[in-house]
Amino acid sequence: MTRALVLGGGGVTGVAWELGLLAGLAQRGVDLVGADLVVGTSAGSVVGAQVCSGVPVQELYAAQLRPAEGEVAARLGAGVLLRWAWAGGRSRDAVRSRARVGAMACAARTPSEASRRAVIEGRLPVREWPARRLLVTAVDAASGEFVVFDAASGVSLVDAVGASCAVPGVWPPVTIGDRRFVDGGVRSAVNADLAEGAEAVVVVAPVSSAFGPMPRLAAQVAALRRSARVVVVTPDAAARRAIGRNVLDPARRAGAARAGRAQAAAVADSVAAVWGPVG
Repeated sequence: MTRALVLGGGGVTGVAWELGLLAGLAQRGVDLVGADLVVGTSAGSVVGAQVCSGVPVQELYAAQLRPAEGEVAARLGAGVLLRWAWAGGRSRDAVRSRARVGAMACAARTPSEASRRAVIEGRLPVREWPARRLLVTAVDAASGEFVVFDAASGVSLVDAVGASCAVPGVWPPVTIGDRRFVDGGVRSAVNADLAEGAEAVVVVAPVSSAFGPMPRLAAQVAALRRSARVVVVTPDAAARRAIGRNVLDPARRAGAARAGRAQAAAVADSVAAVWGPVG
């Protein structure tokens, strides 16, 4: 049976919650890290690269509990969200909408690309693409084209993950060759449709909302369910409190990780029923 793990976006707290959830599930005998395919968007691209690196998930979880050295505090405030919604919500054409968000991102005042790349490098245990199939999503800032990076794309893992995490209006677009790329979440916070063809799909989504012409997670999951068993896990009430309102606040990382680990107890059975027996 082919298994796919889909990891959605959600900032630094999303990284922490996802790793806590994965660690908690592994402790209960549900090994999602052994997926045949891993799809990562934004925060999910970080987690995807981490869990495919060979570092045990319990170690990755433990790292989330330590002080967030090297992480830069930022805020995904109402102003940024309004600019994003204004840029992307004025067109029913999804590609044009994404290009407008990309233009907004390119015009925004942000930290330098070099400083942001150093942060991304610090998050990744390895610099090489894993042997496991890992898909990392991004959006071309100029054209609005949805792009999926993998080991065959000719793009470094650090640049691919950096592009997927380039939140418009907060972090700089990532330059790769003569093109600039922004967050894969500009197309969809989850991009679950990339798991098409798998027989069992677990979607881990810190954020599942959408606006304008963005594809809805519910529609993506409905399409997957025509040929696959699918379960979606989103933060429960305790996790949402731990995450707080600012998903880019490193100070909330440890609490979000603990909340994900605790939530695993409540979802382990439903996830195991989709994932099937290990081995």
